[in-house]
Amino acid sequence: MQTGQDLILILDFGSQLTQLIARRLREIHFYSEILPFHTDLEKIKALKPKGIILSGGPASVYEAGSPQKNLKEVLEIAPVLGICYGMQLLTKELGGVVERSDHREYGFNRVKWSKPLSPKIPLLQKTWMSHGDVVKTVPPEFEIVAMSEGAHPAAMKSDRAWAVQFHPEVAHTELGIELLKSFATDLCGAKAQWDAPSMKKALQAKALALVGKDEHILCGLSGGVDSSVVATLLTEVFGKERVHCVFVDNGLLRFQEFESVMKTYLDRGLNVTGVDASKEFLLALKGLTDPEKKRKAIGRVFIEVFEKSIASDPRISLYRQQIRWLAQGTLYPDVIESVSFSGGPSQTIKSHHNVGGLPEKMKLKLLEPVRELFKDEVRVLGKELGLPEEMLGRHPFPGPGLSIRVMGEVTSESLEILKKADHIFISKLREHNLYHKIWQAFCVLTNVKTVGVQGDGRTYDQVLALRAVTSIDGMTADWFDFESGFLREVSNEITNKVRGISRVVYDITSKPPSTIEWE
Repeated sequence: MQTGQDLILILDFGSQLTQLIARRLREIHFYSEILPFHTDLEKIKALKPKGIILSGGPASVYEAGSPQKNLKEVLEIAPVLGICYGMQLLTKELGGVVERSDHREYGFNRVKWSKPLSPKIPLLQKTWMSHGDVVKTVPPEFEIVAMSEGAHPAAMKSDRAWAVQFHPEVAHTELGIELLKSFATDLCGAKAQWDAPSMKKALQAKALALVGKDEHILCGLSGGVDSSVVATLLTEVFGKERVHCVFVDNGLLRFQEFESVMKTYLDRGLNVTGVDASKEFLLALKGLTDPEKKRKAIGRVFIEVFEKSIASDPRISLYRQQIRWLAQGTLYPDVIESVSFSGGPSQTIKSHHNVGGLPEKMKLKLLEPVRELFKDEVRVLGKELGLPEEMLGRHPFPGPGLSIRVMGEVTSESLEILKKADHIFISKLREHNLYHKIWQAFCVLTNVKTVGVQGDGRTYDQVLALRAVTSIDGMTADWFDFESGFLREVSNEITNKVRGISRVVYDITSKPPSTIEWE
């Protein structure tokens, strides 16, 4: 724990957003830590928190095996804020009633306040929800202070506790950070004293503490922002002689991407080797249709390619005995969709090729400097490292590449179709000055075929889906509201120029309930 700071403690009940609560608090200078929900009460008391936040979670409070906590004893330690599952557990533990609702609330919801918990919150507030259970009756000594559009209690309060059914920690909740600030200041009496050290200095110091003075690092580059920042960070610390970068052409990159990104790396002075392993990846993906199996296959081949590079490339094999680490650009959203960050009961949403997809036995130790950061924080770090805007401003691209944007089996033919269509979509975004207004945009080649008419003849080709979302950190996202004329222009150009596509559709689903990627 950071000494000399008023602590807001977060108990993790398995939410995909738990780490985001801590991050939001630190943004407004309140020191925060996360512990699993089952942490012993004596340990919690010893930390002397000024306030305790109960996170959301995927379970129902009445399910067998769902995470439970004696909240009467927790309330004796410090004031409490319950979020989503935390509100439901407070209700159950303190004598109220929670029940399953036929009207689930996912995504945007307007909350009507009778007594806002912060004076800056409007009486009609846009919020982000993700729940199936609802509070039917609040506990004694609590009053309802807000209702949802579905006429369910959206917020309740007592002298010692607040609770909200929505997620104030996500960017899509209007002024949600003001609610967190009011909880810390008004209910807990905490002081905003936290001043985080420079990310660059902190991460470099952590890397220096891990890597021995004679050890070398193999850095896997994907061409994206995250791995590029990691390579630059580590090269600045250890020098290009000890950081050996491998940029793998897995055949799953975007249109002409390998050549252009390779040039950027060389221009930045990285010690980088390009490896064409497209045949190996396609062979590993042959016959696979399940997205989890695709990710694990790609993770396995990546490691095999990196280890082979140590033995075969003369610029790397010379240092074979000293290479002890494999560095990756794993981010926190990758981690929490694959495993629980703090030991809490979060569900696996999907295995990321560099998290859940890693082989059980590796010959190298794993070095993930930005594992606890979000995408926007990595961009800030990259700017601090002097990386060019054209690299930092690129849309996020998944490590498994286009393999998870081809539904079903990945073939050279399906990849060629997808690359051409995606290139048209992205080029149109740039042409209309929309690219930088969007967090992430891409095409998905579905495994659905439909009848079409082209040149007075019948076709039976594939459906292509367009996806474009706005977000800050990738934890929540909303679809971008294009003008119909733009979508018509993109659809016409794709169906006219890309053989194999008969129909174009646009995905208008937020996260939650969906993820940003389809697989």
